Amino acid sequence: MLSDTSRPVVAATLPVVAEHIGEIAQRFYRHMFAEHPELLNGVFNRGNQAHGDQQRALAGSVAAFASGLVESPEHIPEHLLSRIAHKHASLGIRPDQYQIVHDNLMWSIADVLGDAVTPEVAAAWDEVYWLMANALINQERGLYSARGVRPETVWRQWKVEKKIRETHDVVTFVVKRIDHRLVKTSLPGQYVTVRMTMPDGVLQPRQYSLTRADDGEHRQFSVKRVRGVGDEPDGEMSTLLHDSVDVGDILTLSLPYGDVVLDDSGRPVVFATAGIGIAPVAGMLSHLAKAGSGLHITLLHADLDEPSFPLRRQVVSDVLELRQAELYAWYEKGVESMEPLNGVFQGLMNPAAVDLPDRALYYLCGPLPFMQGVRSRLLERGVTPQDIQYEVFGPDLWQADLD
Repeated sequence: MLSDTSRPVVAATLPVVAEHIGEIAQRFYRHMFAEHPELLNGVFNRGNQAHGDQQRALAGSVAAFASGLVESPEHIPEHLLSRIAHKHASLGIRPDQYQIVHDNLMWSIADVLGDAVTPEVAAAWDEVYWLMANALINQERGLYSARGVRPETVWRQWKVEKKIRETHDVVTFVVKRIDHRLVKTSLPGQYVTVRMTMPDGVLQPRQYSLTRADDGEHRQFSVKRVRGVGDEPDGEMSTLLHDSVDVGDILTLSLPYGDVVLDDSGRPVVFATAGIGIAPVAGMLSHLAKAGSGLHITLLHADLDEPSFPLRRQVVSDVLELRQAELYAWYEKGVESMEPLNGVFQGLMNPAAVDLPDRALYYLCGPLPFMQGVRSRLLERGVTPQDIQYEVFGPDLWQADLD
């Protein structure tokens, strides 16, 4: 809880901090990387830095956390923290690194706001930071402990056994532990961080959803090639995986993490996905099919056309294997389909076109505008916000608007 001394100070200064939080975040990263360039080697993804996604996600998270402390002082925003903690655990973030973040963030706040940062204001925001940092440290300690690892030992080496072309821009990798030890089961919907050395010698991390249930020996993840728009460069990790990694090569993967996992309460489940957003849902469906689940499943998927549907054959096969599962597709370029779907529509996804089950839990994954549109339509239909979960690839630019 925020102290009685700091709460009114944070409440009074929150509007001005929130107004400048984007600039504060930009200054923070520039200053921190200048002081600690080693953090760009294996910890931070420089593609997210170049696009500004990491800066915006940090700004939104800090503002949302501080706002939560002021508006509901008896509660810490657990969902916000859980999302960040799982991402940190997949990167092997250490407790001592929070001091580095603190020093550079407080420097940035003072640098941007100048004389407005009195000792009283600095002390109040220092308290906000350490409330957030210590909560994350404790959650991450629990995540490491549950897997029996330390931050520096979350990494394992795997050999590529298969490289499967799914679509023109998506490939699937099937990998096997090189030490032949038993693969501990992941939870349906989780991801791993892949860490690779770029051509310039810098280590870069990227998270990829696990797209099939573990079999004790293998893991499977799928990668969409990221093509730059305008002056933006192509995604360096996806390009390297597509063009330079093949069967027999060795990859370094983290243990599985991720807080958007399939609920096992027995309620009906509705998945709404677009494009490569099918990836975590493919993993969930694979777990359900492997378990012989009788859960009522409805999958809504949107894509350009059927050939663009990633993991289509695996997903259709699992839906057919499940006793109470339905699959509906929306294709922008037409309604032709060779798969046994329950319904095919042309255009953008419209959940109102399908008779959705009562009391369902919803999982969304795809481009941010897609998820925002689907969520709005579901809320209009009376679905409660707590029954809608979502997964974002990369820094979460949406969370601050939802919490």
